[in-house]
Amino acid sequence: MSEILIEHVSKTFLSKDGKVEALKDVNLEIGSGDIYGIIGMSGAGKSTLVRCMNYLEVPSEGRVLIEGKALSDFTEKELRKQRESIGMIFQHFNLLMQKSVIENVCFPLYIQGKKKAEAHKRAEELLEIVGLLEKKSAYPAQLSGGQMQRVAIARALASNPKILLCDEATSALDPQTTSQILALLKKINSEFGITIVIITHQMSVVREICEHVAILKDGVVVEKGAVTDVFLHPQTAVARELIRDDAGSEAEQPMSRIQEEINNGEIIRIVFSENSAFEPVIANLILTFGEPVNILKADTKNVGGVAKGEMILQFKKDNPRTEAMKQYLLDHGLSVGEAPEYYG
Repeated sequence: MSEILIEHVSKTFLSKDGKVEALKDVNLEIGSGDIYGIIGMSGAGKSTLVRCMNYLEVPSEGRVLIEGKALSDFTEKELRKQRESIGMIFQHFNLLMQKSVIENVCFPLYIQGKKKAEAHKRAEELLEIVGLLEKKSAYPAQLSGGQMQRVAIARALASNPKILLCDEATSALDPQTTSQILALLKKINSEFGITIVIITHQMSVVREICEHVAILKDGVVVEKGAVTDVFLHPQTAVARELIRDDAGSEAEQPMSRIQEEINNGEIIRIVFSENSAFEPVIANLILTFGEPVNILKADTKNVGGVAKGEMILQFKKDNPRTEAMKQYLLDHGLSVGEAPEYYG
């Protein structure tokens, strides 16, 4: 069942320089209980899209449906009620700095009319879930960035939402803290069945937690599908660039010099999982064909909780046995694709 259905959504803003098309005919289907990533570089339209999901931004065209009901059909009162089922967390936490941790979590409960004792009881339960009960009397300024984001998550859960929207929720955090927050979100998704939408510009976030992903560029969805499929078989230059950037600084070496040294041979990208890693495939390939193979890059990533290895290989230029060697890799369970974009 679709929790969120986005149909032909476009969003145009008027500025002093004219019209700005932030979103252009976006169509997405996000299933109940899914962890769905929306990724793109700065200015791609990600934040506008997520704000359209709870009608903080009203689309210029198209519809957003939550559990089959179009938000455009709701009255303002009905829309406010609907937003109680859609929690949201942000990059910079948006906590009330003058309020204690527990009062921050209680804030949406007070808005709903809950009494102080009832609100505090619920807030303590939520702080226990996010691992911060001992900090309930502290103030945000006394917390680390990761702790502040945990408070923000507890606050977002206060109204028992069915959907949690995360707008660059880990962008202000270091890698270790990011992993901890993503693990917490995954736990919340698993234990409570909450549908989570992750807005990010980092492919590492998508591959660590998301099941499905949509890639935005200039307000257009250029690619979408299961994270594993997009990672194994990227169809667009945007996806390949995001995957390449995810490889990290170790991959950012002077490849043009390396290419010159190995005579500009054909470059391919292979991807393997734990099921295709029980034998030394590359070593056996070299022994079988008696041909040299250069490994330009090797990396292993966690994609949806499954180890996925990636290698960029280069064969000798104009080698007549290259196609047979690629077929050998395919026959041994590896995904094989072209990779001229990676090091051109």
